[in-house]
Amino acid sequence: MKLLEYEGKEIFEKYGLPLLKRIGVLKIGDSPEKLKFNGQGPWVIKAQVLAGGRGKAGGVKIAGTADTARELSQKMLGMQLVTHQTQGRALTVEEVLVEEASDIEREIYISVVLDRKEGAPVVIASAEGGMSIEELAKTRPELIIKTPVDPNCGLLDFQARELAFNLKMPKGVFCEFTELAKTLVKLFIEQDAALVEINPLAITRAGRLTVIDSKIVIDDNSLFRHKDLASKPDHEASEIEKEAKAIGINYIGLEGDIGCMVNGAGLAMATLDTVKLAGGNAANFLDVGGGATVEQITKAFQIILKDAKVRAILINIFGGIMKCDDIAAGVVEASRKVKISVPLIVRLEGTNVEKGREILAASGIKIGQADSLWEAAQKAVAAAKNQFQS
Repeated sequence: MKLLEYEGKEIFEKYGLPLLKRIGVLKIGDSPEKLKFNGQGPWVIKAQVLAGGRGKAGGVKIAGTADTARELSQKMLGMQLVTHQTQGRALTVEEVLVEEASDIEREIYISVVLDRKEGAPVVIASAEGGMSIEELAKTRPELIIKTPVDPNCGLLDFQARELAFNLKMPKGVFCEFTELAKTLVKLFIEQDAALVEINPLAITRAGRLTVIDSKIVIDDNSLFRHKDLASKPDHEASEIEKEAKAIGINYIGLEGDIGCMVNGAGLAMATLDTVKLAGGNAANFLDVGGGATVEQITKAFQIILKDAKVRAILINIFGGIMKCDDIAAGVVEASRKVKISVPLIVRLEGTNVEKGREILAASGIKIGQADSLWEAAQKAVAAAKNQFQS
């Protein structure tokens, strides 16, 4: 789950990190008068989208007066933002953050990420902040500092000091930086994050550390431990994905035209790979779980068919907890409840598989059966192509 900048800063605030003074967040439909200014400015208006490079794309503006800030905020709402990270796709700006501008003297990059190879967090930092860390890693990798972290101990004092020395932190903010680095790791661990990033972390002309931007990615599997985060909207999810999540179905929309309904994440991934190998592309990842019921199968059909790209449906179910004959009965009942206007291919395997196939064959519903996943994938790809040609 990716958080917007202001959502990340709300978490930063709870951990006492040094932030710019926030004026407010304006959403589409809000009156600009909602923004209450106090002070002389200037203020910065920032588009809240999940993409870097906002400044170059017109998503960051500076205002010298309150009236100008309100005007720029209103104009930014609803704009279509295309950055180097959106791959040519335009993102609609639905929220803007307005806060005090900062008089920056120096920029630093610091983040905590999960090193999957080591199975532990790692602090990544660079004295060259404010630019793409990926580009810096390619062009000047010697400027990237990596510090592994024991998740049971956090960032140790000597590690934090060594990091500050390597980044050539000024004496005036040296101790403050070491505390910030340790806090960032603590936040990462306690919030079950996959990424916590500050880019840039600024040293102002007044000699103060200030967080300019935030990026936080939370592990979806941990959201049951973070009810406050789980209640936030998923800004990357489509409407279909949001609906599936609400009814307890694991669904991710993809770019293909073959709708897939599978029980078990591993089998679902294998199904997507096999469809690709057969010359097709899956329209979704959909896992109805190991104990799929008629109601779940019905809802899964409804979710799949809401995707206008779908030209065939492939069901690949392994009967373990739920036997194949029960699954087949569920598929038949669900097929009668939901008007399926595209070819349906079913592959069953597991306990009572022969009984299950007999139920499907005797249903009177046009269902293409397959004995293996490879056969099912080939039939689904062929059915989708025929549907497209017709």
